[in-house]
Amino acid sequence: MSSDALKHGVPVKLAEAVHRVVAPNPGVMTGAGTNSYLVGKQALDLIDPGPAIEAHAEALLAAAKQLGGQIQRVFTTHTHSDHSPALQLIKQHNPDVQVIGLAIDDDGFQDASFKADHQPEDNERFDTDDGSALRAVHTPGHVANHVCWLHEASGIVFTGDHIMQGSTVVIIPPAGDMADYIDSLNKMRELPMLGLAPGHGELIETPLQEVEAIIAHRLGRESKVIERMQGREPADLETITPWVYDDVDPGLHPIAQLSLWAHLLKLRKEGRALEQDGLWRLRSNGTQG
Repeated sequence: MSSDALKHGVPVKLAEAVHRVVAPNPGVMTGAGTNSYLVGKQALDLIDPGPAIEAHAEALLAAAKQLGGQIQRVFTTHTHSDHSPALQLIKQHNPDVQVIGLAIDDDGFQDASFKADHQPEDNERFDTDDGSALRAVHTPGHVANHVCWLHEASGIVFTGDHIMQGSTVVIIPPAGDMADYIDSLNKMRELPMLGLAPGHGELIETPLQEVEAIIAHRLGRESKVIERMQGREPADLETITPWVYDDVDPGLHPIAQLSLWAHLLKLRKEGRALEQDGLWRLRSNGTQG
């Protein structure tokens, strides 16, 4: 496998029949840009068409032609605005393309234009024209309709925003759920994975170590939430955020506040935290009951 430098609009081979094309939408939340992936040889599968940028859609169509094929199916990891809207641009050129992915009610962050022809079951397999298959792995957490895709021949898992290279995933309630996220990470530990192809960043070639590190980071942050809230009066999210994220640039605290909310909702679900009128506190000793 190769993890060549990220290049906008240029197909980069990661493994046999697996290529990456990066969208020109760099930013704080997207890194170098959103990754789209082409799988197969002629009847190509596109994973995450990306943002509604015409130049990116044209780059994907050109990459498919360069690889000697045409996009036949589109798979989505989820429907945030930087991952799925380019589908509509692709369909203008390939109107018969089949769309496979999960949809949820719009929470203000979803692609309202998205419509699937098929909603995959967990572990459902889709044969690919390279003699392999893409297997759906339901991974709610970042958002409720998140699906990772395992390419069985290469062992590459296309992780969307479940795992991103070089940055922490933001969990935005209510569609995002921290308890689900950690459960989904634990589920990934059982996959026969040899690499992680994230929605943002380069190929990760130590997949199990990466998953283990993320679980440890999340549980460590949860422990810090409990430690910093212990013995304090009820407080709102804005007040609590700098207690817990004092190791994060204050300019990023509005984003960190969303993940803090997700951590507190998890603790409330477990009976370890209470919220009233926007003010949060721990139960005695942070225990249930």
